[in-house]
Amino acid sequence: MTDLILYASIAAGVVALFLAVLYARLVLAAPRGNQRMIELSDDIRQGAMTFLRREYLWVSVFVLVMAGLIAALVDWGLPWGAVAYVFGAALSGAAGYFGMRIATQANSRTTEAARTGGTAAALPVAFRGGAVMGFTVAGLGLLGVAFGYLIFNEVLGLDSWSDTLTAIGLGGSSIALFARVGGGIYTKAADVGADLVGKVETGIPEDDPRNPAVIADNVGDNVGDVAGMGADLFESYVGSLVAPIAYAAVVFGSSNLAEEAIVFPLAVAALGMLAAIVGSFLVRTKGDDLGAALRRGTNFALFASGAGVLGLAYWVFGDVAENPIGIWGAVMAGLVVGWMVGKISEWFTSDDHKKVKEIARQSQTGPATVIISGIAEGMKSAAYSALVVAGGIGVSYFAGDWALGEGGGIYGVAIAAIGVLATLGITISVDAYGPIADNAGGIAEMAHLPAEVRQATDALDSLGNTTAAVAKGFAIASAAVTALALFAAFTQAVGLDQIDLSRAETTVGLFVGAMFPFLFGALTMNAVGRTAFKMIDEVRRQFREIPGLREGEPGVEPDYNACVDIATAGALREMIIPGSIAILLPLVVGFIDVEALGGLLAGALVTGFLLAIFMANAGGAWDNAKKFIESGAFGGKGSDSHKAAIIGDTVGDPFKDTAGPSMNIVIKVMTIVSLIFASAFVGG
Repeated sequence: MTDLILYASIAAGVVALFLAVLYARLVLAAPRGNQRMIELSDDIRQGAMTFLRREYLWVSVFVLVMAGLIAALVDWGLPWGAVAYVFGAALSGAAGYFGMRIATQANSRTTEAARTGGTAAALPVAFRGGAVMGFTVAGLGLLGVAFGYLIFNEVLGLDSWSDTLTAIGLGGSSIALFARVGGGIYTKAADVGADLVGKVETGIPEDDPRNPAVIADNVGDNVGDVAGMGADLFESYVGSLVAPIAYAAVVFGSSNLAEEAIVFPLAVAALGMLAAIVGSFLVRTKGDDLGAALRRGTNFALFASGAGVLGLAYWVFGDVAENPIGIWGAVMAGLVVGWMVGKISEWFTSDDHKKVKEIARQSQTGPATVIISGIAEGMKSAAYSALVVAGGIGVSYFAGDWALGEGGGIYGVAIAAIGVLATLGITISVDAYGPIADNAGGIAEMAHLPAEVRQATDALDSLGNTTAAVAKGFAIASAAVTALALFAAFTQAVGLDQIDLSRAETTVGLFVGAMFPFLFGALTMNAVGRTAFKMIDEVRRQFREIPGLREGEPGVEPDYNACVDIATAGALREMIIPGSIAILLPLVVGFIDVEALGGLLAGALVTGFLLAIFMANAGGAWDNAKKFIESGAFGGKGSDSHKAAIIGDTVGDPFKDTAGPSMNIVIKVMTIVSLIFASAFVGG
């Protein structure tokens, strides 16, 4: 059975990569539009790929340093621990790189499809561009873990194969952290600079070619929301697979459950992959309901996975578990949690619901009430999401305990995380399509296409903001349960039976851990602010010093490259400190006191999860409130309400695209670093 599941998971990963190639070919076969559209698309792609290459060059130095630490400090680190870490980092980087190459090819093709066939023609092009990222990330993630298990356990027969497998997850986490932070700083600095000077001060439309920051803004959509998001969810996916495998190897290693508990996560992932592949072919427009087209594919994948896991649970655990249906219940708890957190995010961020409309209504009294309303709704969304995740953890714990007995509770929580992300391929596809639609709208504006083209791309973009919030909800929900499973494996590895809050060291660790997500958020948002300040200065300078630019005189072009360079340099410089602290803090505390480290991880998990949901949903709500006004509500574009909503949107930009989505990586990075170096902490 082990070999069958192992090779089936490898086959599912390969099929996902073949599907990514198929979708890439379909995207590249679509017409690119006129010469101006092609030039704009090429400028965006060149800027995005240049940034990504420079970012990976910087991050590669950090990867080599971490590989050296693993080799030097842990007894299983040389050579295979270090090799596994670099392997995971390389897979994560490759997923982001290849996904973004196609995303930047899909933007003008989506614009051209909107010009010739409206939203019905544009949606499939944008979705397929996003699906390349989705199935590249999922395929490489599943292949990486399955091959790691095959090589380290079955071929090499390493005693520490589960620890070595965990190093693959840390490699993915390292790339994801810097990609999310660096890409998030880039995209939001450019976005804030373009909006505040262009739309608020100068009164020109969004994505107007006169705005010097407009190309940097469109580049940022790709490096932050495509490459950064892809690396983020690659890390989430690999972590959700590694956590239950590592826990099962430690807790069930000598029992008759070991083989089944270790390979079951791969079986669920393979099944979810196939369901996502089928679901992707169901994304077709029928009428004008774009949201229904995307939900059709994701809902099929969820229902098919849920039904299939019931059979898997009995097939894998039928002979060894007391109640195999409990295993199915734990996975279903994860599926339901992911769906419910996504629906909460949609409820709070979609302009189809009253939350966003109320924030838009508050714009009539100025930006202060817009910001107050958005913060309040973001906080409420965090509260509701926390209740859902807490309920899911409780249900999955009791389901796992009922199924497997002692040790089964945390295992149930761990496989619930796979339930959240089992259909990752299509989850990312509907997320990554959003930045493509956003770029398509920018190209339509800059190429001076008819207004109805921009209206079609705006409809896609508005839906993309909601799908992005939903996908972030999935990622954040999985982060909470995955980090809990990794935390359980860490406590087993260091022999920590309980966290005693009566110890001063533990309480100190708890407060430091609870503090860190706030510090991390402050560092990343200040980074956006500093870089945006330079961007705003440059845009103002060009409007002031280039004659005829503001007026749009023929032949007068802004210096787009200057703004691209500012965003690139700022993002690369500013990402180092917050990313490094997130990885080094648990190392420092762990060598001082492992129980203090346990407190630190617990504190960071709770506050990081709440901040992530709050920021992602508040930012998404502000963004769609602005778009709701731009559709004609409360005075429409150019009104005082619109200007107030733009202020809210610019506040929300670093919330939803820099600090917020980085939090879920932070809580997992800190936990997985602690697990990797557990033997060094105990030995020390």
